[in-house]
Amino acid sequence: MAVEHILVIPTPVFHRVGHFQGFCSDIDRYLPVILDPQHASYRPRPEMEQDASFKQLIPYCIFRCGELIFHYQRGTAQGEARLHAKRSIGVGGHVSSVDLGGSQIPYLEGMRREIEEEVDIESGWSEDCCGLINDDETEVGRVHLGIVHIFELDNPQVQPREKSMINAGFSQASELFSQIDQFETWSQICLKYLADTEPN
Repeated sequence: MAVEHILVIPTPVFHRVGHFQGFCSDIDRYLPVILDPQHASYRPRPEMEQDASFKQLIPYCIFRCGELIFHYQRGTAQGEARLHAKRSIGVGGHVSSVDLGGSQIPYLEGMRREIEEEVDIESGWSEDCCGLINDDETEVGRVHLGIVHIFELDNPQVQPREKSMINAGFSQASELFSQIDQFETWSQICLKYLADTEPN
């Protein structure tokens, strides 16, 4: 079986733009640099999962309808063993070299492919890229950089396609925030961001 090659940037490039821990909404500062083909490359995934000198770029998509947010639990069939049994509000994954032949830029092509593989969106929607996640305090986080996209849905209708996505559904953001300790770190970071930006 061929080894998957995934989109990465050198960690020092990210640090030059400005290192942060947690959530950063300054996408205009980061995206032109981290998505620049001058810095980005495709490298073997098994090597990258253990190499903190590179950051794997991950589209992290949140589906929201009003105050309702889509969430699920990661089953043991899910690829990243370090996240098994954790709850999540993010859908997405690696941008791969297979995304180079698409009609959009590879990053957007990868995001579209990952969404189509993982969920079925049965609603109209609009999408906005709202920030980035960096978490150097966990083993998984040290080798990944999340780019957060919020999909505003007309109706709360999203169905999992992946068998590894269990106990899926929509819940009030406030309810999920009250259960925040059950979620993977990136989802915790996003839930705090969403709580801080909710209109009063």
